[in-house]
Amino acid sequence: MIALSGALVLGTIGLSKASDSSDPIIIPLHNWSSQLVMSYAVGQMFEEMGNNVEYITTDSQAVYESIRLGDVTLELEVWEGAFGNSFRAALEKGGIHDAGDHDAYTREDWWYPMWTKDACPGLPSWEALNECAAIFATPETGDKGRFLGGPVDWLKHDAERVEGLGMNFVVVNAGSATALWAELKSAEQNNRPTVIFNWTPNFVDAVWPGEFVEFPAWEEGCDVDPAVGYNSETTYDCGNPPNGYLKKAAWDGMPEKWPSAYEVLKKINFTNNQIAEMAKLVDVDGLDPEDAATEWLAANEDLWKPWLM
Repeated sequence: MIALSGALVLGTIGLSKASDSSDPIIIPLHNWSSQLVMSYAVGQMFEEMGNNVEYITTDSQAVYESIRLGDVTLELEVWEGAFGNSFRAALEKGGIHDAGDHDAYTREDWWYPMWTKDACPGLPSWEALNECAAIFATPETGDKGRFLGGPVDWLKHDAERVEGLGMNFVVVNAGSATALWAELKSAEQNNRPTVIFNWTPNFVDAVWPGEFVEFPAWEEGCDVDPAVGYNSETTYDCGNPPNGYLKKAAWDGMPEKWPSAYEVLKKINFTNNQIAEMAKLVDVDGLDPEDAATEWLAANEDLWKPWLM
């Protein structure tokens, strides 16, 4: 674990350190930058309080079952669009609870950089995108357009949307968020049209201005009930929620086992810009996520130190 610099030493903290268990707080790590940086930053906060912390790489869907069972202690980024179903399923079983919202709003959907609109001027309409499908074709997709989706474990149901809306696209899943950014860098070199999975908050709009594709508006139930949405015979025939939540989740045993750390967890609250700054330290500045967390904490003491009081 990287030690915090002397500038971050807090001195006497108004929390009862002795009340927390000496067992490690288990924090999960996933495959996108803001979650990694945020997890290490919060872990370093807990360590400053005298807690032990361990990190474990976990599947971003299965983590809610792990929290429910007490094998993992918490989750710092519960995205409504990507993980809402898994989170709700775990809540129904018991053992996990909602630990509060961030001030950030989220959006996760098909997205394109602005140079793509020059080649397909009807954008952001999904129908215009479909009419332009041929300009996104690759040898891998033949005469159909390629949509580069996120990693399979993000469960975005893009193939179901393509089917439900009758789109002339093939979904190809990237192996990581890094592969999505590599696609943007490659396409930028010759203004090649591209459409990928993207989300906010992250660093992308500061580097590659773009827009989300506007699909039929999200309606509650369009992901589970064929009767809801654009196509009465399929599900996922709509866009994702445009202003989704970003929550924290915790094991039901955390308040009793680590009461001081749990009180801090409830106070933790990040905005879109703050989360984007975390991601930028890794995806643009090239820092290791753990080093990025240390740097972020050093630059934002006024925000997080009061949470520990």
